[in-house]
Amino acid sequence: MSNISDWMRFKSQSVADELVEINARQFLRENISGFGMKGRVVELLGELKAALFPSLYEREMENADYLSSQVLDRLNTATRLLNGIIKDVLMNKCQLEKKGSCHGAECAQRADTMTVEFMESLGEIRRMLTQDIKAAYEGDPAALYTEEILLSYPSVEAVSVYRMAHQLFVMGLPLVPRIMTEYAHQLTGIDIHPGAQIGEHFFIDHGTGVVIGETCVIGKNVKLYQGVTLGAKSFELDENGNPIKGVKRHPNIEDNVVIYAGATILGGDVTVGHDSVIGGNVWLLSSVPPYTKVYNATPKPIINTMAGDGEQE
Repeated sequence: MSNISDWMRFKSQSVADELVEINARQFLRENISGFGMKGRVVELLGELKAALFPSLYEREMENADYLSSQVLDRLNTATRLLNGIIKDVLMNKCQLEKKGSCHGAECAQRADTMTVEFMESLGEIRRMLTQDIKAAYEGDPAALYTEEILLSYPSVEAVSVYRMAHQLFVMGLPLVPRIMTEYAHQLTGIDIHPGAQIGEHFFIDHGTGVVIGETCVIGKNVKLYQGVTLGAKSFELDENGNPIKGVKRHPNIEDNVVIYAGATILGGDVTVGHDSVIGGNVWLLSSVPPYTKVYNATPKPIINTMAGDGEQE
């Protein structure tokens, strides 16, 4: 049937039914997220970022009182959004675990508690981000203005989202922190798992291709360049051949470490000691002590000059 109108009238319903059935088998019967969850989380992030950085998001700043009212409105909107998201996730998860016997009151109370706890953590998150912005300004000679960093550096976007997602992760909220950091990954090319532990005054220069795994622990005053991977060597498997969850897989990076572009550091048993420098494109599978420089031998390029007629001399 080649006629589009006829196909939409007589055949599209069967394809729609087929797609719904596939999704019903795969997701809907074992779903903890609720419909539209990604869009709701993205909307929440917009409100939270506007509250954290009102001078960047609010178009009118007549006076401090006006700005305060704008931030208050953003916070209250974010609170309602977050509370609804947490309730849906907790109640759906509870329904699955209790085979439909969850009555909701306990989950709703837990959601209220988690919402308040997270919203009250925003002041500390903002203070941490102040140190991260300072690290970017101090660590990049190309940065002339703080506004330049706030408005254009992907590191600020990725790390801001990570710090909020990490707070929800340590509070035990399923799924939502991953949606947050994967959304930031899409925007910036920087992939930070919300379970990673990252100290203050943290900066990722350029950023594209950086990967920081779930069990990575990073100290204070650490600087990474593009293409750095802090990953796992391999995955421990259970008796069925499936990866074992919750084991330490990613490296520890102590204070005052610089890791240059393209370096790969793998393994939960690997520690880079404080005040060390890891050179570009280094592949590191073992620990190094403090005050260590690790780098590859300088490659020796072959340089041929060209004669005027294009032939090599």
